Amino acid sequence: MPADYGAPVQSSRSQPVVAGILTALVGFTSSFAVVLAGLTAVGATPAQAASGLAVLCVTQALGMLWLVRRHRIPLTLAWSTPGAALLAGTGVVDGGWPAAVGAFLVVGVLILLTALWPRLGDLIGAIPTPIAQAMLAGVLVPLCLAPVLALVDEPLLVTPVVLTWLVLLRLAPKAAVPTAFVVALAVIAFWAGEHDGIAGGWLPTVEGTVPGLSVGAVLGIALPLYVVTMASQNVPGVAVMASYGYRVPWRETMTVTGLGTLGGAVAGGHAINLAAITAALAANPEADPDPKRRWIASETAAWVYLLLALLSVALTSLATSAPAGLIETVAGLALLGTLGASLAAATSASEGREAAVVTFLVAASGVTVAGIGAAFWGLVAGLITHLVLQRHAAALPQARAPEAD
Repeated sequence: MPADYGAPVQSSRSQPVVAGILTALVGFTSSFAVVLAGLTAVGATPAQAASGLAVLCVTQALGMLWLVRRHRIPLTLAWSTPGAALLAGTGVVDGGWPAAVGAFLVVGVLILLTALWPRLGDLIGAIPTPIAQAMLAGVLVPLCLAPVLALVDEPLLVTPVVLTWLVLLRLAPKAAVPTAFVVALAVIAFWAGEHDGIAGGWLPTVEGTVPGLSVGAVLGIALPLYVVTMASQNVPGVAVMASYGYRVPWRETMTVTGLGTLGGAVAGGHAINLAAITAALAANPEADPDPKRRWIASETAAWVYLLLALLSVALTSLATSAPAGLIETVAGLALLGTLGASLAAATSASEGREAAVVTFLVAASGVTVAGIGAAFWGLVAGLITHLVLQRHAAALPQARAPEAD
């Protein structure tokens, strides 16, 4: 039970509803550009990317409704934003978009196995946190460089977006990325009016893909996507909920998100998981002083996500009509905080820092070896470095022992 159940209750009926609307809008607008960038990078057409965005909204909304109504806690789900960033840094793998969809299915299976076989979760937990965070930081670097490059290439179009973000980062940090996104849409509309107009459709559609499978997709997409989703979303999501006194039904949540990922994969959805950042918006006392009523915020957020799914094609049409670099700028600004947190977690402890740095450099290099992307090789390089240094440190006292005698 939440620790603050005894708190005095002074709330209005609309308070958790407003919190739920804010939760969904912040979650959607702050990272939708990252999702589109990631899906497009691994080979999705604009229609397939729009379908993926829509199905992610639907599957996470349905999962939230199931979990919230069963447990009456403000549990929120989200798409994997770090996972989408990883896709953006990975690029097209052997087998193209169908192989990427096959990798999404593998991720769903792995999440389900996490629910059914706790040992798999333990294996992921055994990966040192600095290495997992360094891998994430490495794949974020190219996206976070996008605002810098776009400012050089299109200063007149990009400057209003960056300035909006910077000013609001000082005055109202939560509104910085969503407002920058709105300004970007206004810039796109103006630019398109001066050029070829808005390309693409406006009505929501779902486009299925026959999945394929390749070694490059499994090792370059599925495995890193599963690791970052677990390490950067599911585990922190549990911690955020615990900080407000709520216990996440772990096995059931992994089952729901695994089934949701499987169900959405063929329509282009890469992964859904526990929310981490936006989880606090529905679970904190500002959502409602009474902890027993905060679940209303999560349920409201779920219904808003279903409405936002209807806008997926229209937003994708706007995004694909944008001048080069503009949507990537919004995505990069949205991920700066995540990059900073990942770098801090990767290098905060002196022990194991070398392994984390090796992981970061390889993951950020963008290299592809044997058709497998840099995220996987960064993880491998970091783990090997970690094991070598660990064994070396363990051997040092034995090497010195004879001298001590």
